[in-house]
Amino acid sequence: MSTHSELDWLKSSYSGSQGDDCVEVAFAGDAVHVRDSKTQDGPRFVVSPAAWQDFLGRVRR
Repeated sequence: MSTHSELDWLKSSYSGSQGDDCVEVAFAGDAVHVRDSKTQDGPRFVVSPAAWQDFLGRVRR
């Protein structure tokens, strides 16, 4: 399993460079790690790729 420091975090291209609130995600095998881009050392959670895809499908509606 990857440690948080080894993860390659991605932020949405819709995010601005003005310190906007944004969610960052990192894909690591059978896990999707999620964190707040403004609080990178703060709380994070992990979901399955299937749960992440379900979430994205609902957000896009």
